[in-house]
Amino acid sequence: MAGSSNLAPVSSIHTSSETGRLLTSETKCNSKEIDLDVSLPSPYSKSYLFELVIADKTHYRRFLYISLTLAFVVLALGLVLHFLPENNRHHGHSKNLTLALNQAIAFFDAQKSGSYPSNSPISFRGSSGLQDGNSSNIHADLVGGFYDSGNNIKFTFPAAYTITLLSWSVVEYHRKYADIGELEHIKDVIKWGSDYLLKVFVPPTAKSDPSLLYSQVGSAGNDTKNPVPNDINCWQRPEDMRYKRPVSVCNETASDLAGEIVAALSAASIVFKQENEYSQRLLKKAEQIYEITAKEDRIHRAITYTTIDACGGEARKFYGSSGYKDELVWAATWLFFATGNHTFLDYATTNFAAAADDETTTYKGIFYWNNKLAANAVLFTRLRFFRDLGFPYENVLALSTNMIDQLMCSYLSKQNFNRTPGGLILLSPGTGGPLQFAATASFLSKLYNDYLTLFRRSSWNCTNDGFSLEMLQSFSTSQINYILGDNPRKMSYMVGFGDHYPTHVHHRTASIPWDGQYHSCAEGDRWLHSQDQNPNVLLGAMVAGPDQFDDFSDEREKTWFTEPSIAGNAGLVAALIAHHDPPRSSGSNGPNLGLDIMGIFEKVHLNS
Repeated sequence: MAGSSNLAPVSSIHTSSETGRLLTSETKCNSKEIDLDVSLPSPYSKSYLFELVIADKTHYRRFLYISLTLAFVVLALGLVLHFLPENNRHHGHSKNLTLALNQAIAFFDAQKSGSYPSNSPISFRGSSGLQDGNSSNIHADLVGGFYDSGNNIKFTFPAAYTITLLSWSVVEYHRKYADIGELEHIKDVIKWGSDYLLKVFVPPTAKSDPSLLYSQVGSAGNDTKNPVPNDINCWQRPEDMRYKRPVSVCNETASDLAGEIVAALSAASIVFKQENEYSQRLLKKAEQIYEITAKEDRIHRAITYTTIDACGGEARKFYGSSGYKDELVWAATWLFFATGNHTFLDYATTNFAAAADDETTTYKGIFYWNNKLAANAVLFTRLRFFRDLGFPYENVLALSTNMIDQLMCSYLSKQNFNRTPGGLILLSPGTGGPLQFAATASFLSKLYNDYLTLFRRSSWNCTNDGFSLEMLQSFSTSQINYILGDNPRKMSYMVGFGDHYPTHVHHRTASIPWDGQYHSCAEGDRWLHSQDQNPNVLLGAMVAGPDQFDDFSDEREKTWFTEPSIAGNAGLVAALIAHHDPPRSSGSNGPNLGLDIMGIFEKVHLNS
């Protein structure tokens, strides 16, 4: 500035925090105190200071009234948002989860085998597999159940897991299902599956006879030299099947298979507890199977079903089981909740550590058809939080809580599991089909988030860091949003949802026109290899998903990208209902989460 050299030294005034007086500070940093006389009036009027001239006092008063009113409204709105319970707010879901749920459940309607219901929402399906069970090697009624995926085989092991998981989602969130009008729909799907599971176990007719378990209907065909039509090499709608469908048979030593059936029937019995006769029928069968299976475990004859060729030789290529201990603990846990019998809880808690030791490193912490340990730990933690039974269970239940805390940490820290560039967690990157694992991780993390919220626990510590409920919520939501279209390809991996989804799904029924004509195996090949989109939209089917780089090929013959499965969709349904907004009125004084916190404990009492 011109003439700046002639300016007097600059002084600033600041407040002395202790004396309430002003201090002057010169540029040479020496200060002196001066008294502050706040009674002195300003020599200038405020109008003069701000050059404000009021020409019309009426308009001025009106302006003040409007300004004050707006300020009050803004303040009130801010207070409402501030004190609104966190769990009543939306958590970033821009997706229509009601529609997504309806479609995801409808996929199971498209997978039904047997006498097809006339009221089904699926227009391109009919009755099929009406001779299932009547084969050259066995004569049994195995009509019903679900086709596993894009083929026409019925695998009992993943089907039982599917019913267990769907039932669990209803036990926890039946209020949400009812609120959106899907409760009867999901119960119909569960009953269709549990009706079939009631058929797959045959008790011994004599004391010396073995029990029978039917593990599979249909064949993948092992004879490559003399191939005959089967459920893999024949591309044909199930309604057109004419080839033989052999039945795979196990005995009571197939403990993993038996354990999952027990878990499914027990969980379903809780779903249908208002229908007492049917619920008791499910429970009686579950206890009968468990009693035989537990005996085999005690005499060290228990094995996995896929180790026996006649039982699971073909299933080994699709659903090879790595152990049976987690299924037996899983079975006992669900039987305990269904009956309140502490004998089952004794077994589950006593053998939980052994099941954990038996868990393979590759699948540690992953909840899917082959590993139930993490899910079991969530159920044990639920018991510890809300119905603590004390001695002698507290140590195992505490161990379970620690296990789940560490699993949630591993989901969030990105140290244990990699992610795609678009954010999809890769829980089992070497096996393909990442969406089924991401869906169950989303379900478990959201369910555990709800437990922690009701337990009034907002954060926890991990090895290197701490995490909050908001971070866990963000993770679980991100996985569902990825599946539904928030990914680099902007593609919904659930068929029919959104504007961009797979149209060449690996699925026989979806790819062959529903034209009232019979199509042979040879004719079906042209639909398998066709470049045209599927003529039938397989609504709600979640495909296997992208690779580790978020790349996806919408080609019918590439099963590792485009094939759906009932086990995968079960995880999707569970995750969707967990993330769906709760009903407006929860009927409780706690946070409104739409979760039935005490229903599962109806028969659980302190052990006297």
